[in-house]
Amino acid sequence: MHRPPIQHCPRCGHAVAYRVPDDGDTKERAVCPACATVHYENPLNVVGTIPVWGDKVLLCKRNIEPRFGRWTLPAGFMELNETVSEGAARETLEEAGAQFEMGAFFALVNIPRVGQVHLFYLAQLLSDQFDPGYETMEARLFSEDEIPWDEMAFRTVSETLKRFFSDRKSGHFACHVFDVS
Repeated sequence: MHRPPIQHCPRCGHAVAYRVPDDGDTKERAVCPACATVHYENPLNVVGTIPVWGDKVLLCKRNIEPRFGRWTLPAGFMELNETVSEGAARETLEEAGAQFEMGAFFALVNIPRVGQVHLFYLAQLLSDQFDPGYETMEARLFSEDEIPWDEMAFRTVSETLKRFFSDRKSGHFACHVFDVS
C-alpha cells in the first residue's frame, strides 16, 4: 500500500487524517483535525516545447534523474506565477539554452497514473547554437529518421513527437489531446 502524499498539515504541523470533508465535498482529502484545513492534492503541469530548426527537432539528453542519459524535449514543471507558455519558454531556455520564437500550442497529454498533465508548444529556433543548463548533458538537433526512439526518456515525449512528424507530413498542425497510461 502506498503512503499518503500529505502526512502533516503545512499550516500547523499536526498529522492529517484522510477523510471526506464536512463541507459537502465527495472525495477523500487530507484534513487537519487541529486547524480544520482541507488540503487538496492536484496534478502537476509539465510544460515544454518542440523546437524546430529546418527539418530537425531539438532534443536534450538528461543530466538528472529520472531517466538520466535519455533524450527528451526541453520541458519541466510549471512554476507558480507563470503562464503555461511562459513556463514552456523558461524550460526551453534553462534546459537547452536555445534562442527561439514560441509557436502555437500543440499537445495536452494526460497521465492520471502519476498525477501529471504535459503541455507542449511548437517553437521555431532562431539559431542552431545551444548553451544547455546543468539539467542537460547535451542538446542536439535530430531529423525524424535520426531520433533515438529507444533512448527516449518519456513515453509522453515519444507520442508527442510521433504526432508532430505526422502533422508535418500532412502539412497541417492540429491541437492534440491524448492520454498516456
